[in-house]
Amino acid sequence: MYVVPPPNRSDPLSGSTNGSDELMVYQAWKGSNKFFLQGRFIFGPDVRSLALTIFLIVAPVAVFCVFVARKLMDDFTDHWGISIMVIAVVFTFYDLILLLLTSGRDPGIIPRNAHPPEPEGFDGSVEGAQTPQLRLPRIKEVEVNGTTVKIKYCDTCMLYRPPRCSHCSICNNCVERFDHHCPWVGQCIGLRNYRFFFMFVFSTTLLCLFVFGFCWVYIKRIMDTEQTSVWRAMIKTPASIVLIVYTFIAVWFVGGLTAFHLYLISTNQTTYENFRYRYDRRANPYNKGVLDNFKEIFYGPSPPSKNNFRAKVQREPALPGRPTAGGFVSPNMGKAVEDIEMGRKAVWGDVGSVLDHPEGQLSDNEGLNTKDNRLGQMSPEIRTTVDENDRAGIHPRRSSWGRKSGSWEMSPEVLALASRMGEPNRTGGSSSAIRSTEPKL
Repeated sequence: MYVVPPPNRSDPLSGSTNGSDELMVYQAWKGSNKFFLQGRFIFGPDVRSLALTIFLIVAPVAVFCVFVARKLMDDFTDHWGISIMVIAVVFTFYDLILLLLTSGRDPGIIPRNAHPPEPEGFDGSVEGAQTPQLRLPRIKEVEVNGTTVKIKYCDTCMLYRPPRCSHCSICNNCVERFDHHCPWVGQCIGLRNYRFFFMFVFSTTLLCLFVFGFCWVYIKRIMDTEQTSVWRAMIKTPASIVLIVYTFIAVWFVGGLTAFHLYLISTNQTTYENFRYRYDRRANPYNKGVLDNFKEIFYGPSPPSKNNFRAKVQREPALPGRPTAGGFVSPNMGKAVEDIEMGRKAVWGDVGSVLDHPEGQLSDNEGLNTKDNRLGQMSPEIRTTVDENDRAGIHPRRSSWGRKSGSWEMSPEVLALASRMGEPNRTGGSSSAIRSTEPKL
């Protein structure tokens, strides 16, 4: 899996980048997929299981060709024996190609949005200071072939999923006509690879039946040649026994899966819909009839991918501020910023003072003025303490008021002073409140 390197910023303040402009989509992909050959093949995060699937297909066919088909080449005349091995090899390669087409292509991933959509009826204006905050509805209703279908909002992809679309928790993508995530192929099964998935399962079933049948043919040839019983003939070819047992077990899995998907295709359902909605209890808005349903799957055009994984990543423009109740709030609202005076993290109560400023932040001179005003409102004892601390060098960064800096090391006297200064600010008191709380000498 490719790891996205951090962008190499030549100037962090200006936001210009060098390395990020050269990133391709597959390198900055936010899903859990794995890419090969520079984004030409896309797999699921469990692509390692694909090696096991290939082994379970190739290994029994290799045993069949060596111990069964090679012996049958001498028993059949007119090149019939060679055709048995050729068919087995060609059918195996055909099965592996279908497996690669199923596992290594985009199953129908919907590109996720960079920002959530605007609510319906929102024109971007703010009417008064008490405008309520607009929220996106979780569910919408759309009409499909005269039937109302509910679609849900995906928080991860920040979009409303189209009908028959679902978010795969394994691949972390929204997939069109999502059927299921198959661990044997290491990929989601969706709109763009369902046809190849069914053909792969069906061809694997035929391959199992082919090997199973000719293993019995070879046992029958031994019985006829040596005039012996079936049990003695089976003992003479243990490879045939192993293949018969293996293919008999396998055909129940792939054969049953083939029959189940034939039913789904005939009724135009997906595996997800069959287990989730149970269309047999209500009308299926996607059912077009058995013949048209099969035409849609096998003869309909394959839609192009909505993702160009080898394209360059487009730089997102700067996010504009979003209006909320009573003001205009920056998208970065909610992120902790360093307090200008005390070097602490600001809380939500401190944000109002930032918003009151036209530029959203205090300048250097305003920070100094604020400090001087607070000192003027202090009692003589507190001012004396501050002056002594300033002369002692407790604030060596006085020239950097109003900008972020490193960690602040403060003495216990300054911390005590900060706590005494913070009490009237939290309670809304003034400097007179500070003087009233001081003990009288």
